[in-house]
Amino acid sequence: MWERESAFDHIGRYIMKKGKKYLEVSNKVDKSKLYSLDEAVKLVKETSTSKFDGSVEIAMRLNLDTRKSDQQLRGAIVLPSGTGKEKKVLVIAKGDKANEAKEAGADFVGDIDILEKIEKENWLDFDVMIATPDMMPLLGKLGKILGPKGLMPNPKTGTVTVDVKKSISDVKKGRVEYKTDSYGNVHALVGKVSFTEEQLLNNIKAFVSIILKSKPSVVKGIYVKNVSIASTMGPGIKIDINSFDK
Repeated sequence: MWERESAFDHIGRYIMKKGKKYLEVSNKVDKSKLYSLDEAVKLVKETSTSKFDGSVEIAMRLNLDTRKSDQQLRGAIVLPSGTGKEKKVLVIAKGDKANEAKEAGADFVGDIDILEKIEKENWLDFDVMIATPDMMPLLGKLGKILGPKGLMPNPKTGTVTVDVKKSISDVKKGRVEYKTDSYGNVHALVGKVSFTEEQLLNNIKAFVSIILKSKPSVVKGIYVKNVSIASTMGPGIKIDINSFDK
């Protein structure tokens, strides 16, 4: 179970077969060691096994009881170095806000027409949906389609807003969303293997900082149980939490 594993053992879900190359790079990682942040970033680049420019993800296991509403984290952060991934943005809006969205560079803009396309054709050719508050009642019936895909707009992540221009800009710059799962874990994309060490360091520090600042006041004792990073199909690398400013 995820609860009993280190924060990034879930990377195994993405690895159907651990080939020879994976086993070779895995030997570079001491699974019993907590690496400094600098060491971990060097290792995550060295242990990437994908032939393409793999992603780098972070996972944090937190001391949270997510059955309680005041211990559930959800939000978004614009990473200082971006994500290295181009995201297609769909904006659901009418009138002036629709025009604003088009001028701001949204990939798709519409209202009832696009919502019907999603419902009838299961069209999901976008990465992020942004909606103005007045459009949310129309989105209700699409919850079963958008919810499981993590595409339903939410005020906590800045995707339900009247400031569609800023929201589009943030997504294009490298905004990532985070949300605790049922075991109290949060994970997010923090860059690409091709990023410089400095770029990865900046993104990881920014993400960890926002999670530390979001600590619910009701939580007692150790808040962060585990921090790990991994590249696509690469081994998890545990990081010493003392590497970060608290």
